[in-house]
Amino acid sequence: MTFDINVIFSNLPEILSGAWVTIVIWIITTPAAAVLGFLIAVARRFGGVMLDKAFGIVIAVLRGTPFLIQIFLVYYGGPFVGLSLDPIPAGVIGLSIYGAAYFSEIFRSGFAAVPKGHIEAGICVGLTQGQIIRRILLPEMTMLVLPPSVNMTIILMKETAVLSIITVPELTATLSAIGSQQYAFVEALFVLALFYWALVEITGWLGHLAETKLTRFRFFNI
Repeated sequence: MTFDINVIFSNLPEILSGAWVTIVIWIITTPAAAVLGFLIAVARRFGGVMLDKAFGIVIAVLRGTPFLIQIFLVYYGGPFVGLSLDPIPAGVIGLSIYGAAYFSEIFRSGFAAVPKGHIEAGICVGLTQGQIIRRILLPEMTMLVLPPSVNMTIILMKETAVLSIITVPELTATLSAIGSQQYAFVEALFVLALFYWALVEITGWLGHLAETKLTRFRFFNI
């Protein structure tokens, strides 16, 4: 048995199509999860004890169960409650909700790290809650939440592979089909690993670049 590079080139259009689907889903779900997670974190901080407890339970369930089970429930359990989704919308919704649970904890810890005196000072000068979030919490927490946010972005990118289980035509599903049809599992897995490794390295580099820029911005504005 030898490594046949021709298998990759002969199926290049299908591979590129699967890679494109993976990247599009990742690009959609990451900001969606971040925005939803941020809103949950704000609601837990300013929405009162009951709202905090309710979201806390939901987040505990989402973080305590595998994403595979969650996506099964969204796709196969949806019709039982009148929600029938195609594979790609189900994957986007499921991955966004899954990521939001983790992003909400990242932002909540960022809020908690901002000194209370800064918030109290904002209240003393008459700032509203929206202004406190925009002018105090967001600027001060950005540097703190950036590294874990980049890490969560990478995790969401890897979790797109799970969507193949509900027949989303992303790269894992495409290469699995090619490997099964042509008995080229080594070649298929090699391309899959190379693709995800490249995305991880690029994302990590962009995150480091953003952190460097923000550090310089803070330094020059002290």
